[in-house]
Amino acid sequence: MNAMWSEARARVSHRLATHLSVEPFRLLNETPMVSFTFDDIPKSAATTGARLLEDHDARGTFYISGGLVGTETSDWTAVDGQDIIDLHRNGHEIGCHTFSHARACDLDAEALAAEIAGNRSYLRTLDASIKLKNFAYPFGYGSFGRKGQLKQAFQSCRSIVPGVNSGTVDLQFLRAMPLIEHGIDRDEIERAYDQAQIHNGWLIFYTHDVANRPSAYGCSPDLMSHALEAAAKRNIPVLNMAEALLCAGV
Repeated sequence: MNAMWSEARARVSHRLATHLSVEPFRLLNETPMVSFTFDDIPKSAATTGARLLEDHDARGTFYISGGLVGTETSDWTAVDGQDIIDLHRNGHEIGCHTFSHARACDLDAEALAAEIAGNRSYLRTLDASIKLKNFAYPFGYGSFGRKGQLKQAFQSCRSIVPGVNSGTVDLQFLRAMPLIEHGIDRDEIERAYDQAQIHNGWLIFYTHDVANRPSAYGCSPDLMSHALEAAAKRNIPVLNMAEALLCAGV
């Protein structure tokens, strides 16, 4: 019964977070833009995914939970500390995904603060110049009760609710499209870019592993390459989250 009540409460909090802004913000970007983001993160994202971005003279945002570093699951092997250092020193952005990958909606203010502090502390031990400016909700679950707290800690919070960000947005609940093999196809990628161009929007892709045989949460190099090439053909700049926020006037 307690588990059912907790899940129901989490769903309500997520729904409220989706629709109620803490402080609406007007994007000021002069052109459409696209960001590629990676959650958790698998080693293949830090190797294959990062190389694909670099081949297009672009950089991504990698949302890391320090407690997952060096672990292995049935889906993938996670990054190790050196992978994170290499990403950072190659110009990619390191983002926050809580330390233990706990859902924000399950945490009170004190627990969330501890998760953020733990992640910052861990990443500083790898490289003191890593600054966590942006956050992604673990498992995609937003938290209405924690949005104000997150606003004080980060420039933005990324969700997994689909859509293109344009006009007035909620920086604590930015929308994103799945760059996931079974969640989007090439035509849908093109339509997402169409919407970004029509509305002068900010398209954010999210994924996990980048492998020839990806998990249910990842994509193939071919699909990611298509998304990057589509941006190049349309002259849409590929920016990490921090770069895009700067262009948006944050």
